Amino acid sequence: MIGNVFRNREEAGEALAAVVANRVSGPVTVLGIPRGGVAVALPVARALRAPLDVVIPRKLGAPENPELAIGAVAPGVMVLHERAVRQLGVPPEYIEQEAGRQEAEIARREAAYRGGRAPAPVADRTVVVVDDGVATGATAVA
Repeated sequence: MIGNVFRNREEAGEALAAVVANRVSGPVTVLGIPRGGVAVALPVARALRAPLDVVIPRKLGAPENPELAIGAVAPGVMVLHERAVRQLGVPPEYIEQEAGRQEAEIARREAAYRGGRAPAPVADRTVVVVDDGVATGATAVA
């Protein structure tokens, strides 16, 4: 389908909430991926009467082509596209350095988004992760 399916992110979140509400039970936490995913996640959290927080994954860009994802990181997680890493001959040292840069940016953004608040609880809960779109899927997996 070409074009916008929803008028805005709030409408998209309301539609998502209607679908998700019948598929989750027990304690729930909703995590939005900034920026656009948070706007979609807000109506979902409201409908589920669940806490809303952020999860901030970051793409690992390829050497010489930072827009090409070779993987992604999120707090405590690294996902690599092994095939891309192998085909591009990306050395482990580069991955380690790129992951370190992105993890520092995640920490900076978490502090900015949370404003000193503790993260929402996720242990022993159903967690609904919301974004406003997926390209390669690397950040969504992370």
